[in-house]
Amino acid sequence: MEVEDLRLVRGLQLAPRASFSVLGEVLGVHERTVARNYRRLRRAGILRVFGMVNPMAVGYQFWQVRVRCRPDASESLAMALAARDDIAWVGVTATGSEVSFSIRSLSAESRDLLLTRSLPRSARVLDIEAGVVLHIFLGLNARGWSELDGLLTAEESARLGGGEMPGTDATPVPPEPFDSALFDVLAADGRASTVRLAEAAGISEGRASRRLAMLLQSRTLIIDVDLAYRDFGVTCWAQIYFTVTPARLREVGAALARLPEVAFVAAMSGRDNLVASVVCRDLGHLYEFTSGSVAALDGVVSMEIVPFTNIIKQSGGLVVDGRLVDPATRAERH
Repeated sequence: MEVEDLRLVRGLQLAPRASFSVLGEVLGVHERTVARNYRRLRRAGILRVFGMVNPMAVGYQFWQVRVRCRPDASESLAMALAARDDIAWVGVTATGSEVSFSIRSLSAESRDLLLTRSLPRSARVLDIEAGVVLHIFLGLNARGWSELDGLLTAEESARLGGGEMPGTDATPVPPEPFDSALFDVLAADGRASTVRLAEAAGISEGRASRRLAMLLQSRTLIIDVDLAYRDFGVTCWAQIYFTVTPARLREVGAALARLPEVAFVAAMSGRDNLVASVVCRDLGHLYEFTSGSVAALDGVVSMEIVPFTNIIKQSGGLVVDGRLVDPATRAERH
């Protein structure tokens, strides 16, 4: 990928809703070129800017689930799970005998129906292990995948708001009846204009603009950038489950969040009290990462490394042949 494209991706990670003119000014490229490059990358399924409701801000229960199943059933099970709106991420392990997914839902009834009835009744499912997320250290618009940090100068990053990494704490705002319409549009296109948001919600553009600013400021709504990692030299994805000494849990979680290979890390209930999603160039890189950076962390009692051969869904959008596909509710591209 060209350096110009990589710099644009990094700029969008820092300021996903920045105008093309602002991005062009910071990156030293004409705004028409920025717009053309962005649309090309999006059409190619290399990046997707999307909005999501912060599950920790609105009372969602956010679960990490592992389903062990017959190897011949993993792909079909993963696809069925990926079709659900309340499931944000689905992957199949290297052996094909396990499907991992994350589910976020306000409806305990819907979640429990899936975890205690639908899945257990399937003859294809052998075992289910689920843990609720207690705290997210990294993964909610944490300035993007840090492997791309060096592509912008400190001054360029600062101009796009790339200073201190935002926290995960949030003070949600009271809901408005039209919020769901805003969320639907932004889930398909995180850069949707306030004109489009106003039309979808049936409100004035000024009100849509003010509401969007309030939702973002309170971190009730998060705008993030999803990447087709293969185009960035990544061929190995893995989930790592940790048992960490309780007194060191905060320290280890924060340390993992600072490592460039880590895309998500959270404290959770269950047998393992910490989970991390990592992206590496290859298996050799994964080995060096786990035996070096991770092994050096004080407080890690044990870890289980679970590589994936296929990611079916990430950040709420489907992945087809390594390319990102917008959700079914995708809005017209701009």
